[in-house]
Amino acid sequence: MKIALAALALSAGLAAGAQAQQGPGPMPGPAPMAAPAASKAEIVTGIRKAIAGNYVVAGKRAALDAALAKGLKAGRYDVADPGEFTRRLNEDLYAVAQDKHLSLFFDPRLSAEIAGRGSQNDEIEDTPFFKAMMRQRNYGITEMKLLPGNVRYIRYDGFGWTGAESKAAIDAAMAFLREGDAAILDLRGNGGGSPEAVKRIASYFVPAGTPLVTFHLRSAAPTSSTSEAVPGGQLRLPLYVLTSNRAASAAEEFVSHVARLGFGTLVGETTAGAAYRNEHFAVPGGFVMSVSIGYPELPGGGNWEGKGVPPKIAVPADRALDRAQQDAAQKLAEKAQGPQRTELEWTAALYAARATPVAPARALAAYAGRYGARTVAVENGALTWQRDGGVKSAMVPLGGDLFALEFDPATRVRFTGEGAVTGVIIERADGSGNPVPRG
Repeated sequence: MKIALAALALSAGLAAGAQAQQGPGPMPGPAPMAAPAASKAEIVTGIRKAIAGNYVVAGKRAALDAALAKGLKAGRYDVADPGEFTRRLNEDLYAVAQDKHLSLFFDPRLSAEIAGRGSQNDEIEDTPFFKAMMRQRNYGITEMKLLPGNVRYIRYDGFGWTGAESKAAIDAAMAFLREGDAAILDLRGNGGGSPEAVKRIASYFVPAGTPLVTFHLRSAAPTSSTSEAVPGGQLRLPLYVLTSNRAASAAEEFVSHVARLGFGTLVGETTAGAAYRNEHFAVPGGFVMSVSIGYPELPGGGNWEGKGVPPKIAVPADRALDRAQQDAAQKLAEKAQGPQRTELEWTAALYAARATPVAPARALAAYAGRYGARTVAVENGALTWQRDGGVKSAMVPLGGDLFALEFDPATRVRFTGEGAVTGVIIERADGSGNPVPRG
């Protein structure tokens, strides 16, 4: 399901269907087409009709209608800028409903697509525009990389679903994770998407046939989602899922499965608390109205509406990746031996020091200089290390005169000398050391 919350700072870019998407994703499409002219009265009338006939919380429909009528009569919506208009209107809707899916956004292209279909139940993920946008964004999988310790990282910005194409992209990403010793799935910027994408990814971490969620929709029988068989079978490696207060809707469904079924560790912040399912309705003037038309129910009852899903390891979102890498390296080190264990312990110490900075024994300028073919410099309040012609690395203080190299956790640099620094010892996880004099 799709939510568009300009007034609530959630992106409306992952265009979803008049039905079936669950949350926004930061995936802007092409530049908007020109909007057809419409008065504010016509726009507000279209919004009131969409809410009156479809909003899931029947007891709030009258109050929402009254709030819109009041704002229109008072001239509150008499502004030319579409962004300011949507901000004011969404502010009034949220004051009544506290519903992060109930919102207006300006998108003439999407509005025309919805209006042109003549049916609000046709899903926009079948349109060429949506499929092209999803292809350009690799179906939400915007980054995959190998981290120290063979930890595999995926950044997933939206649970968009186009069918076979999205399934293939997810399967390829999961194949990448399968070869890791641990995995990190980054949902911090994920505003939601389709329950089908949620099901596909969850199916890699639970046995086939596991009940996931039941959706109760307006004027339709409940529909249930169950995990399915996937290529290669279930992944059995430590999983860390990064969360933030911007992770919403379908992202929260997945996070709920992680917490409830115990197949991963949540790291970061409590999620947004946007559970309702919604449809998109075209309204005059090039606007689109997102209206909540149903709600999810997890096995055992309940959902995350208004409360979100709390993490197991609570840290600010911008520190979640370092914290997950620290925990993963510590856990992997417990099972390793010899130099590999040392390297993993050093990796954990590096990310612990990044998350909670440690002051070095001396002023940074005292360390700067040449050490054989290597240069230590002070840049932007931190030390850097660079071999002539090589890659420059940040140096992370570990306490005293000891530093980790960010690009190579298996190598450390220990500065030596009483009073002034006279040299370094380049220490390696295999126990070797290379002393290098200053100058």
